[in-house]
Amino acid sequence: MTLVGTEKASRAAAALKSLPGTSPRSKRDCGDFSIRIGRDGTWYYKGSPIGRKELVCLFATVLRRDADGAYWLETPVERGRIEVEDAPFMAVEMFWRICDGRQCLTFRTNLDEMVTADADHPIRIQIDPRTREPRPYITVRAGLEARISRAVFYEMVALAQTETCRGREVMGVWSEGVFFPIDEAPALDTAAE
Repeated sequence: MTLVGTEKASRAAAALKSLPGTSPRSKRDCGDFSIRIGRDGTWYYKGSPIGRKELVCLFATVLRRDADGAYWLETPVERGRIEVEDAPFMAVEMFWRICDGRQCLTFRTNLDEMVTADADHPIRIQIDPRTREPRPYITVRAGLEARISRAVFYEMVALAQTETCRGREVMGVWSEGVFFPIDEAPALDTAAE
């Protein structure tokens, strides 16, 4: 870009910033968008499923979660609140491979986004204290998780190993050199020995 081109671009950017509603702090709050993401990852608008996957994928690119846990669709000029029943995405497939001599677990979401479990994309397991039923999640991007489907969770559990973590024996999986605990390791039945 020439110096003249740079000056023109700077003037255009300054002119754009001077327009009402275009500064980063003046996003128009549109309230509730009447969009809901169900537990199974289906997106709804006013109670009806959104059938166009391309549209859902587009919405997902502007999905944000604030510090209070509220979910928003946020563009540079406006934002609106949406409802998420559990997690905004579902991990529907898992790929196992060796990367640089280490196990890597990569998950595909219901919107075809790929995410590899690592320090920046941890797997967490929420255990129901009453039923002991696990609810597994993986971080897709800042503040946004995918719930790992039951079938994919069973695939993941098949790869589990026992490790000592904080003085306790736990079952978990390795990915990108990071150990992700799943649950307490089962106690050995000494009577069976």
